[in-house]
Amino acid sequence: MKKSIATRLTVLLAAALTALQLGGCATSGNPRDPIEGFNRAVFAFNDGVDRAVVKPVAKGYVAVLPLPLRSGISNFFGNIDDVFIAVNDALQGKVPDAINDAGRVMVNTTLGILGFMDVATELGVEKRTQDFGLTLGHWGVGDGAYLVLPFFGPRTVRDTFGLVLDVKADPVSNLPDVPVRNTLEATRAVNERAQLLPSDKIIDEAALDRYAYIRDAYLQHRRSLIYDGNPPRDNAAEIEGAGQLASSPTTGSSIAAAQE
Repeated sequence: MKKSIATRLTVLLAAALTALQLGGCATSGNPRDPIEGFNRAVFAFNDGVDRAVVKPVAKGYVAVLPLPLRSGISNFFGNIDDVFIAVNDALQGKVPDAINDAGRVMVNTTLGILGFMDVATELGVEKRTQDFGLTLGHWGVGDGAYLVLPFFGPRTVRDTFGLVLDVKADPVSNLPDVPVRNTLEATRAVNERAQLLPSDKIIDEAALDRYAYIRDAYLQHRRSLIYDGNPPRDNAAEIEGAGQLASSPTTGSSIAAAQE
């Protein structure tokens, strides 16, 4: 059971790679999105699940839990994330950043009471964003094709491999106590979706094509993260219509975690 998410990700990646090989006839000609027809179908499925199940639950979560409690929950899971942010910064050779991340964990775990208070940010210790997909990109692994995974949302081939590693290393996803693990994962999933609720209106108003908007925003944001916010100019890689939802899919790992 504790390896179920990673196993599911591996199966999804294999299926996506097969679709890449067989789906040439469905392409729109976009080299970044060679299986757009397949991806749009998965996107529609994810969006349907989100509208029918995940988004209503997230709205109820916001209505029932006061903001300070929701902030504490976000901080708790963010503190866990900081452990792996530190690991990835170290793997990228960014030693000062890794030390910064480790310092955040120590301060928030102790003074912040297991991370429920983000004392480190209040002290001016910057929070960073890292994962294994970004580490692979840092060392020159190309994006590969854009993919939309069932439940996990927007990714690339490289980021999907990174996601498998992220899940395998995640202590919450690998807790041996299944009821506790499922409760924590569901809480994290709903909390993450609740944080995205304000962005829904922005996308609906700004995007003529929600699929393309989210795809382009995701790809641009990931490129920016790999280059620490200062990507080199690449005319072939320029993407139109990027938005502020780039860092998270509309229906992504939140749905998968909630169902686990």
